[in-house]
Amino acid sequence: LPAPHLLFTPPAPRGAWNGVPHPPLTPLPSAPLQDIRNTVGNIPMEWYQDFPHIGYDLEGKRIYKPIRNKDELDMFLEKMENPDYWRTVQDKMTGADIKLTDEQVDLVHRLQKGQFGDVHFDPYEPAVDFFTHEVMIHPVTNRPADKRSFIPSLIEKEKVSKLVHAIKMGWIKPRKPKDDAPAYYDLWAHEDPNSILGRHKMHVPAPKMKLPGHEESYNPPPEYLPSEEEKLAWEQQEPAERKLNFVPQQYRCLRAVPAYSRFIHERFERCLDLYLCPRQRKMRVNVDPEDLIPKLPKPRDLQPFPTSQALVYRGHSSLVRCLSVSPSGQWLVSGSDDGTVRFWEVSTARCMKTLPVGGVVQSVAWNPNPTICLVAVCVEQSVLLVNPCLGDKLLCGATDQLLESYVAPEEERVQPVQWATPGVEEHSRGIRLAVKQVTWHGKGDYFASVVADNSSRQVLIHQSSKRWSQNPFRRSRGLVQRVLFHPVRPYFFVATQRYVRVYNLLKQELTKKLMTNCKWVSSMAIHPGGDNIICGSYDSKLAWFDLDLSTRPYQLLRHHKKALRSVAFHRHYPLFASGSDDGTVIVCHGMVYNDLLQNPLLVPVKVLKGHALTLDLGVLDVLFHPTQPWVFSSGADGTVRLYT
Repeated sequence: LPAPHLLFTPPAPRGAWNGVPHPPLTPLPSAPLQDIRNTVGNIPMEWYQDFPHIGYDLEGKRIYKPIRNKDELDMFLEKMENPDYWRTVQDKMTGADIKLTDEQVDLVHRLQKGQFGDVHFDPYEPAVDFFTHEVMIHPVTNRPADKRSFIPSLIEKEKVSKLVHAIKMGWIKPRKPKDDAPAYYDLWAHEDPNSILGRHKMHVPAPKMKLPGHEESYNPPPEYLPSEEEKLAWEQQEPAERKLNFVPQQYRCLRAVPAYSRFIHERFERCLDLYLCPRQRKMRVNVDPEDLIPKLPKPRDLQPFPTSQALVYRGHSSLVRCLSVSPSGQWLVSGSDDGTVRFWEVSTARCMKTLPVGGVVQSVAWNPNPTICLVAVCVEQSVLLVNPCLGDKLLCGATDQLLESYVAPEEERVQPVQWATPGVEEHSRGIRLAVKQVTWHGKGDYFASVVADNSSRQVLIHQSSKRWSQNPFRRSRGLVQRVLFHPVRPYFFVATQRYVRVYNLLKQELTKKLMTNCKWVSSMAIHPGGDNIICGSYDSKLAWFDLDLSTRPYQLLRHHKKALRSVAFHRHYPLFASGSDDGTVIVCHGMVYNDLLQNPLLVPVKVLKGHALTLDLGVLDVLFHPTQPWVFSSGADGTVRLYT
């Protein structure tokens, strides 16, 4: 409501022009408040909600908002204790609380009822005729008539001529007379007589009643007539338990048969059964069981793949945990729990060199760079970089020169690990540098290692040329099982117990988080194309991930009966293999198509056996030859086997 001193009675209507006196314009009695007038004009007052003032008075001074620090409890107490609370309103122009007078309250009540604001105004007073009903001598206006009032209009003539021309040309047709006769349609006029209607097609006939037997005959055979004991037992039974709902009787002729007393009752029950019992047609699908099996190509059409055992590499006295093969495919390195690393010639299974390392060998990895002859060996808490000095002498010498050309920086850098130069005896054995799993980057300079603890230093990335190590993660995301470098892009895969996280090394951010749907991930391998990875788990599952498709497995393979220890991809052939504690290596055909709309084709082609179970452990590592469709496997029986 506006301020009380601005309330006036409304003016009198036009009827007062004919001599009816005006009531005087008197202001309503105002409350004893200070005369504060807000001069901001007709603007939204929300503009001032962020300011301490609410406008300006007649002198141009600010009108400050009253202090309102009452909470809901204070307002409730005021509502209960203040008898004038119901007639107190807030003036939006000044922000002050105003108590309405009795006259103002009456005015509000009248306006709410739709009455006039002025008490003294009579809406039913006689109307005053402003103009006399008598015809005057002099008209009000005496202007001569227009010329257009008695001359035909040329514009209307042109419009009429256009309409006549349109009617002649047939553009405008007269409305047809409305036919009020009722129209009837033949619903089946355009129906094919040979087609089966839906209601006829879905019609389910009522089940027919059972035909009467010998017991319902008027002269049944004697064996159908019950004895007195049977009649007594029939009467004592419940109606639902009786085999027959009547007692068979015998009559001498058909004329002696009386009317059936339950005839109307049975007919009524039959009618109830016909319209109350629901009948539904169940569509029985005739499916050939062969159609449910996916159409997979035959294994002989997917050759080449390893089919038989060719060589056995014997020499280790304990279980062989890890394998790695040189980029040329000529040499094989294996690490065992007997504390030795053995180098083999692939084609002859001859042990070329044995390197004692004094501890359990957890992982070995041959440098993928063909211009460097270097092997990384994980022994307990250390990583040994070994030059096996096999093959080309120039290649081995160039590797030593590359490592010896390192110049230590002037300022000592803080590193998470310590790089140590080997002594003379260790150098003679091939150890060049001493720093659970180790894996090389595709360029051959960087390698990553996994330490078996739960700290933030589980994963370390090392640079062999600069002898520099760094910790890529600030905090631990779980117990890390495996790490891998992407073969093409700057991505880094970290597999924990249940998830595989993909990190972008350039942007230093998490790109994807893959849900393996496994209880405990044991191994991981990446496709040479880089868009698919496989994960093996201790709950005998192999999960294939399509990174472009989803963060969940594209397919879960459960071919093994026990825990999976290792998985591997072939570099050139569409093959991948998995080794398990059941002592088998399963080779699968995994074709990845260039067409992004076509899903990968996964077909198991061969189960390779040969390893003997030792301490409930079977195959511990599998590895493909870099060029040939051969697969190596190492087992708990202390042997390494080659399948070709």
